[in-house]
Amino acid sequence: MLLVTGASGHLGSLIYAGLAERGLAPLAGTRTPGRFADAGRHVDFDDPAGPDLAGVRVLVLVSAGYGEDDVVIARHERVIAAAERHGVDHVIYTSLVGAGDHLAFALAHRWTERRLRESRLGWTILRNGLYAELFGQLAAPVGGAVTAPFGAGALAAVARQDLADAAVGVAADPAAHRHRTYELTGPGALTAAGLAAALEVPYRPASLGERRAALAGLGLLPFQPAMLMSIYSATAGGFLAETHGDLARLLPRPPRDPMPVAVAAARASS
Repeated sequence: MLLVTGASGHLGSLIYAGLAERGLAPLAGTRTPGRFADAGRHVDFDDPAGPDLAGVRVLVLVSAGYGEDDVVIARHERVIAAAERHGVDHVIYTSLVGAGDHLAFALAHRWTERRLRESRLGWTILRNGLYAELFGQLAAPVGGAVTAPFGAGALAAVARQDLADAAVGVAADPAAHRHRTYELTGPGALTAAGLAAALEVPYRPASLGERRAALAGLGLLPFQPAMLMSIYSATAGGFLAETHGDLARLLPRPPRDPMPVAVAAARASS
């Protein structure tokens, strides 16, 4: 039996749909299981008792999302401990690309990877690059220009659907990917200047200080500005531009060009 956590979320819903299309009858792990009728199973990362994983053989653990490091680590610990307790055979974890160690949200991912490696579970780690959709949202034009402080840096962004399809392929045959770690980036790196050109607007990057001040007025949760600022600075510093071939090897088709995905997201966010 397969179960996907976060099946109501952006990535988890795509993974769940892909597995269902393959006829693999996955369970949808979510806090709103009624949306999935008999396929829904209540999974709440914040439940101290941990999720009910009885009967689950393969677990797709979609990261618990934004939160302080201690919160995310506690959530992931509950799930992994439950997987051990219920005899899950294999956990597929959606982590963060290796170059992302400069990002403010990397620590919980690396902790989870280590926890899985030290467990008695079978595991596969999918180190996902940052979404092309997110790049488009962060670089959406403001006042008729792209002002995001990405400098001249590039980001090896990847379409969310490609990451979902890669996870589906691994979950369909987990034994072939046992104890493997994959670096999943897009086929090419995007720049804010290139996105601005595609949107036919100028690129006038603000400074990091100006962007931080702008974020202060958006009512974000306390930990979110640091996460967003780290994306800007790590990209501008050239730390997230490296591409890898693992995604192409996992997909049954060529990876999507991330630029049109980013452009669509930028237009939707403007």
